[in-house]
Amino acid sequence: MRKAGIVGLGAMGAGIAQTLRANGYEVHVCDLRPGVATAFAAQGGVACNNPAEVAAACAVVVSVVVNAAQTESVLFGAGGAAAAMKPGSTFVMCSTVDPHWSAALEDRLGQAGIHYIDAPISGGAAKAASGQMTVMSSAKPQAYAQAGAVLDAMAGKVYRLGDRAGAGSKVKIINQLLAGVHIAAAAEAMALGLREGVALDALYEVITHSAGNSWMFENRMAHVLAGDYTPLSAVDIFVKDLGLVLDTARASKFPLPLASTAHQMFMQASSAGFANEDDSAVIKIFPGIELPKGKAKGKA
Repeated sequence: MRKAGIVGLGAMGAGIAQTLRANGYEVHVCDLRPGVATAFAAQGGVACNNPAEVAAACAVVVSVVVNAAQTESVLFGAGGAAAAMKPGSTFVMCSTVDPHWSAALEDRLGQAGIHYIDAPISGGAAKAASGQMTVMSSAKPQAYAQAGAVLDAMAGKVYRLGDRAGAGSKVKIINQLLAGVHIAAAAEAMALGLREGVALDALYEVITHSAGNSWMFENRMAHVLAGDYTPLSAVDIFVKDLGLVLDTARASKFPLPLASTAHQMFMQASSAGFANEDDSAVIKIFPGIELPKGKAKGKA
């Protein structure tokens, strides 16, 4: 049986692991949270105590953690994967990170004979679980030769954007620019609707069938209507991701006025106490409106 390792069973990682299992892979998994890996393994698969155990069993290790710091820990922390990976094996990095950091990681792993794929992902938990997510990848040909089948098995679309790490992360950052701006704009529109006394259900129905619609409006404003801010992607994810967008542009002195404004909105929501709520909670920064109530706790 083909084997693949997954480190990080959050919303996206769990979906990837399920998809690989459904496609006939023996999936070795680990997660910092107690019981998460064993719960996955109970349905088929192998629970590991740390990334090193995953790496010892699998020639392809897929890391689905939040950021560069967590990826460093997965590789080089206590029980890290790097020391256990055999020369010629491949590490697939799915986080949203600084492209220059990703390129440097390729070089660092290459010195140990480990292949590397810069492979940020998009599509959300539902698409990850159904095998329909998007992978924005870049890597050397040798890495694709070994791990390309795993990428194809876990995603609906796998874009190969270059033969060195960094290109995938650059495209993901541009995607996050649009995603963050779209969420912020959607929240602003819904807030204005509330302020003007428009029925939100009617507003949502009209906009989702009109030219002003976006995927983010349709998806995230449904959370606002339900009053449910359970985090699928949290406010602080966009504090981080839009920060990476701005850092990338700042290095070449490139202006990003809309991204800058959206970043400030998410920063304001985070500092107001909504950091760990769904990113649609950015709507809570607008004064003088009463949001729909739901099961989620927090300020409105």
